[in-house]
Order: sequence, then C-alpha cells, then structure tokens
Amino acid sequence: MRRFGLIGYPLGHSFSPAYFAAKFSREGIQDAVYEAFPLEQISDFPALLQQYPDIAGLNVTIPWKEAVIPYLDELSAEAREAGAVNTIAFEYRDGKRILTGYNTDIAGFSQTLAPHIDSYHHTALIFGTGGAAKAVAYVLRKMGIDHYFISRGEEDRPNRILPYSYLKPEHIRSIKLLINTTPLGQYPDVDNCVPIAYEMLDHMHVLYDLVYNPEMTLFLQKGQEAGATVINGSAMLKAQAEAAWKIWNRHE
Repeated sequence: MRRFGLIGYPLGHSFSPAYFAAKFSREGIQDAVYEAFPLEQISDFPALLQQYPDIAGLNVTIPWKEAVIPYLDELSAEAREAGAVNTIAFEYRDGKRILTGYNTDIAGFSQTLAPHIDSYHHTALIFGTGGAAKAVAYVLRKMGIDHYFISRGEEDRPNRILPYSYLKPEHIRSIKLLINTTPLGQYPDVDNCVPIAYEMLDHMHVLYDLVYNPEMTLFLQKGQEAGATVINGSAMLKAQAEAAWKIWNRHE
C-alpha cells in the first residue's frame, strides 16, 4: 500500500484528502491511501517521516510551502525559482531516500488563468506574499505580466511589496488583474475580503481567488456584481493535484 498525504496547519477543511479519496474510488486505485498530517511546527517534519517510513509522496499547504525547503534534498527548477514547494516526491537512490520538492501550483494556476488573459492584462496585483503568491508571481513573469505584491506588512520596494495603504482607487481602476492568495474570505471567515476600492471594478477586470471554500467568496461576489470575470481556486486545486499525482507515479 502506497501512502500519500498533506502537511500544513490547520488541515480541518483541506481539499486534498477528499479529492484523492474520490479519485482512488473513481479510478479503481486500490494500492494507495491519502491522509492529512497536520504539523503545528515544521520542525516536526522529520519525526513524521520516521513515524511513516512508507510515505510515497506529500502535498504541502499553508503555512509550510517555504519553510519545508531546508528539509528537502533537491528542488525542481520551477520550485527553486518560485521559492515555494507544494509537492514532495520520494524516491530511493543507492538505498538512500531522496526528497525532491516541486511546485504544481504553478501548472494549476497557469492552466486556469491563461484562457482569461487579454492584451490589457499587462499588470497584476497579488494580495499576499506567502508560498502561493510566489507561485502566482512565477507564472505572471513567464506570461510577461508585470506585478506587485500587496501586504499587511512593511513596504519593500526592491521586492515589489507594497502596503494596502499605498493602493488608491485609481490603481484598482487601471490594473485589470487582481489575484487573492490570502485566506481572507475562506470558510468560516466568509464575510471578509481584501480591502480595496471595489467600486472601481468593471467588465475588463479578472478577479482570481485561490480560496475554494466557499466557491464564491466576497471578493469574487463584488467582482461579479461589477461585471468582472471571476475565477475561484477549485479548478487550480484539481489541476495541481493531478500534476502531483503524475509526479509521484513518475518516481515509482
């Protein structure tokens, strides 16, 4: 039996365990199980590997997409450039277990965003600065889309990080691609959203929310009411999960 799983914290409402259970049932995969492994501290990661020596692959979610990197032996080129990992492959070489970090968020986000991009989507605002934001930024760079991170923290111009207080209504009006990578609006915090001038939105805007529960966050509701194109995180999650499954099976 091959054991796969998800590390992060907390994991109570995570997508992956139910998705893979349904996938295994639907596709008749009987030699695999998928479990949630909540890690309150990333320093608990080595103990998890000792406890479950049969782990064949892991997904990584908030808040450990960056912090897990020092525990890995290798990184894919994309994961290294993005600076974040959401998939770990386990393989053995000369009797030694090798952990390689990948970022399938990149493929998931790219596949689901690309059909909605037009010539006027030349600049984007990314809300948040965590591991998911780094994957988003990687994709935007590859697509030739300029971007800025919007954060609750301090301004960091060299790294293109700006505080929310910097944003003016005219920025929201002129920048037509807005991407939320924060947990704002995620169940059960459904009455919250990033604090921007939503009255400036129009039909040329694309609002992408990596949150998938609820399907229509307040961020997306406000975009939809303005006639914008809105995309939630569910399609990206499915795409990245399938990309992870291919990686794990490639290493069998």
